[in-house]
Amino acid sequence: MNQVLIVEKDVRGYMKILFNRPEKRNAVNYQLMDELEAVLSKAASDDEVKMLILTGAGSQAFCSGGDLSEFHDLYTEEEAFTMLSKMGKILYTLAVFPKPTLALLNGSAVGGGCEIATACDFRLAKSGVKLGFVQGTLGITTGWGGASLLLEKIPEQKALKLLLDAKIHKAEEAREFGFVDKIIEEDTNGWEEFVEDLLRHETGVLMAYKKLLVKKWKDSGIKGRMEAEIRECAKLWATDAHHAAVDRFLNKKK
Repeated sequence: MNQVLIVEKDVRGYMKILFNRPEKRNAVNYQLMDELEAVLSKAASDDEVKMLILTGAGSQAFCSGGDLSEFHDLYTEEEAFTMLSKMGKILYTLAVFPKPTLALLNGSAVGGGCEIATACDFRLAKSGVKLGFVQGTLGITTGWGGASLLLEKIPEQKALKLLLDAKIHKAEEAREFGFVDKIIEEDTNGWEEFVEDLLRHETGVLMAYKKLLVKKWKDSGIKGRMEAEIRECAKLWATDAHHAAVDRFLNKKK
C-alpha cells in the first residue's frame, strides 16, 4: 500500500508534510489519519524538527476534507462519532503540538481541510486559492473540532460568519477575516521568508512561546469543547438531510 503522506525534512529545521492524494484532492481517509498521527508523534520528539509545514501534493488542493466516498457508509451517530473523534484527536494533537505549525494552502481548502488549517498556528495561502467551511451545505457542522479552534484564532463574529455562511471564499477575503496570515504570490517563495524569520531562533525559544499558548487553550477547556462539537456533528451526520446531501454531492461528481 502506497503512503498517502510525503514527509520531507529540511536542513534549516522544518519538516514538510504533504497530503499525497491528488487524485482525491488530498481528501482525508483512514490511512491518512493513521500516517499523520504517527508523523506527529515522531516529529514532536525529533530534535532536528523546529517547525512543521503542512501542504498538499500538486497544485489543485491543500485538502478537500473527509473522503466522502470512503465515509459515506457511516450511517448512525455512533459510527460517525468513531471516525470523527479519531480525526478530532489528531487535530487536537496538531493544535497543541509543542513546536510552531504552518498550513501552506497551495490549493483549495474546504470543509475538513479548513479545520486542519485552523489547527495550525499560521496559515499562508497562494493568491486566488479558494477555501471555506462548507460543512453546512452537507447538513452537518465541523466534525473534527475545527469550529472550537477557529473561535480561538480569529474574532468570534468573523469566525461565526465563516461557519454560518458555509461559502467558498478567496484567500484574499479570508485574510480580511484574519484566517489567512499572508498571501503568497504565484511563482514566489514568500512562505520561505516567513518560515526563516522563525527558524533563526533556537528550538527552546520557539517551544517556550508555544507552551504558553497551549497552556492558555488547555486552561480554557479546549479539548472538552472540541469533543462536544464532534458529538453534535455525529448527531447531524445520522440525519436524512445529511445523507441526502452527500448522495447529491457524490452523484454530481460521477
